[in-house]
Amino acid sequence: MTGPFVAQNLAVFRGERLVFRDISFAVPAGGALLLRGPNGAGKSSLLRALAGLTKLATGKLLWGDEDALEDLPTHAKRIAWLGHLDAVKFALNVGEHVVDSAALAALGLASYRDLPAKLLSAGQKRRLALARVAASNTPLWLLDEPTNGLDTASIALLTAVFAAHRAKGGMVIASTHTPLDLPSAEILAL
Repeated sequence: MTGPFVAQNLAVFRGERLVFRDISFAVPAGGALLLRGPNGAGKSSLLRALAGLTKLATGKLLWGDEDALEDLPTHAKRIAWLGHLDAVKFALNVGEHVVDSAALAALGLASYRDLPAKLLSAGQKRRLALARVAASNTPLWLLDEPTNGLDTASIALLTAVFAAHRAKGGMVIASTHTPLDLPSAEILAL
């Protein structure tokens, strides 16, 4: 995997409102960054900008030494994105959403492989969405409130998935109101 992923003096507007400005950070290979702040502080907007989904007003994103957003299709192949919605299709079963058995097992869903997604609880749907991220084989995970709907045991599973991803040089950037056990993670308060 590669890195670092660097943000230099980012600013984003939403309509006429300046959501944030002067945001800078670097996430090295194997690193993690947790975005903290009250609702409406700009955590989701920052994640969307990092994914290339929201236009930057100012600043630059670098992937190594290159402009990360210069080639958006290439950038999209480097990231796994999980927003507030789980994007679970009720017509499919769990195994049709995620064919990677290891990713399903890591998030406690292996025994649900043949279960229709419409029968999953809210927490199980969130774990399914996270299993899709884990199966993505992308170096950078951008996660907006990944622990929403998860119980304590599921958060522990997710923490282990993060650790395995980081051990392979993967990077995690996540907004959260929930404490996450991510050793050496940087905190960015918005």
